[in-house]
Amino acid sequence: MKRERIEEIAEILDKRGKMSLEQLEEVFPNVSQMTLRRDLFQLEEDGRIIRIRGGAMSVKEVQKVSGEAYTKKTTINTDAKIVIAQKAARLIDEGVCLFLDGGTTAMYLSKEMPDIKCNVFTNGIAVAMELAQKKNVNITVVGGQLMKDNLSTSSPAATEYFERTNFEIAVVSATAFTPEQGFSCNSQVEAELLKQCFKKARQVYMMLDSSKIGKINPYTFARITDIDVLITDDHFPREFKELFEKNNIVVM
Repeated sequence: MKRERIEEIAEILDKRGKMSLEQLEEVFPNVSQMTLRRDLFQLEEDGRIIRIRGGAMSVKEVQKVSGEAYTKKTTINTDAKIVIAQKAARLIDEGVCLFLDGGTTAMYLSKEMPDIKCNVFTNGIAVAMELAQKKNVNITVVGGQLMKDNLSTSSPAATEYFERTNFEIAVVSATAFTPEQGFSCNSQVEAELLKQCFKKARQVYMMLDSSKIGKINPYTFARITDIDVLITDDHFPREFKELFEKNNIVVM
């Protein structure tokens, strides 16, 4: 019975793409909300859905726009990314102009962001598509070569574009961090783009889940002292938190 219900939930999500927990309760009126939550946890562990705030999204829905590589990333450390995204969303005020990168944590942030009047520059295709569902958010997508593994764009032309653009906040993430090598990524062109964003922004918010600590990627785009706020999860090591705080960085 349980397995049949879980399969039915998966099939419904595949058809509809995305559903809230309340919508699932309407479909299964005799099943408690707690049981439905456990079913969603099981489906996420099976790699068939992605839990989002208040509901779930079919992996097939994500694959329509992102492909297998990006979809796989969205299912890694989901809980931490959602926690970070919720924290970051609280820092975005009406009327702000900001840059948002194309990482999977940024994709979760685009879901959590309030539908308020603001201007968002992004090099993330999935991020832009999620933001497009909000009526009041103005979106500018920066062009360039498409990097399929994270569904984002970057190019020297995009870096030059930001020389003529103004925004107050840069909200970015890193795929790796060590105190010695700083924040790093896998693309040199993307690293140069992020460096330019840091120069333009008045404040830099770094979204970093604890799984990225101790990893090193080829291209460093920032050091500890380059950021103003670190947004992380509950498993972030205390010694690293103290390191950031010693450098006058707010840790959330």
